[in-house]
Amino acid sequence: MDNNIIQFVLITLNVGKAANIGNWNGLSIKVPFTRLLYVTKGSAQITVRDKTYDMMPGYIYMIPAFTKHSCTCNGDFEHYYLHLYQENRQGTLLDDYDFPFEIQADTLTRPLFERICQINPEMVLPDSNTYKLEDSNTIIRSIAHNKGRTFSVRIETRGIIYQLISGFFYQAVPKTPVKDNRIDDIIKYIRKEIYNNIDMDHLVKMCCMSKDHFIRLFRKEVGETPVQYINHKKIEQAQLLLLTQDCSVKEIAYSLSFTDNSYFNRLFRKVTGISPSKYRESTKYPNSNIQNKVQ
Repeated sequence: MDNNIIQFVLITLNVGKAANIGNWNGLSIKVPFTRLLYVTKGSAQITVRDKTYDMMPGYIYMIPAFTKHSCTCNGDFEHYYLHLYQENRQGTLLDDYDFPFEIQADTLTRPLFERICQINPEMVLPDSNTYKLEDSNTIIRSIAHNKGRTFSVRIETRGIIYQLISGFFYQAVPKTPVKDNRIDDIIKYIRKEIYNNIDMDHLVKMCCMSKDHFIRLFRKEVGETPVQYINHKKIEQAQLLLLTQDCSVKEIAYSLSFTDNSYFNRLFRKVTGISPSKYRESTKYPNSNIQNKVQ
């Protein structure tokens, strides 16, 4: 059996139906989980990667984790939402593909959303404006509920998620690797070892080149230095952990192999613009004050 399928376990944060009247708005939003939205009535506009889309009934939209987007809604806008993430310490399958943003729904889409809402009533968001997401304590309770469900509900939920997201996989294409295979291998290694201490000298040896040459080539292919890339990916993982794990900031830092908690806090603030504690405590998450800055 394909190991990718075995490891492709998606965890549900929220699922529900929202009815909005001109109050589904947000600017420069970037969240550490994937969102599926199925529109059933009305319309809204969303801007993703500098392209604006009209969100219309009969279509499903997928916003990958850490994808900056903005939305506006001036009238009625009714939709189902599903928020999920993949918990995998060796990278996620969702990171390996470029997905379409929009696909047309089929006759099964609405019954599937209705069913997943029916069997997961405690995962609905308390506010119909789904950009006013829960604080970390509520998310942690949602995860606890997720893990405490009966086996039959968990397996049915997983099956529905697979069916809903499979439409995006039909049209997905593998992400184009960097031109240099050596750098592509390094990127895969970093993703796999993101929880461990990643030694620069080891990366250099893997590429069989001088350190200066390696750094120049990596920057040329990726757009940032190896250290910047590693820190960026570690902080992204920290953002997810801060919202989904009931443990201290220091414990999260140590789990990602940061031995100096003060350094972790400074780096987190440099990348996100906010401290780890403030990020976790935010009660209106996400908002325009919480956004990644590529360093």
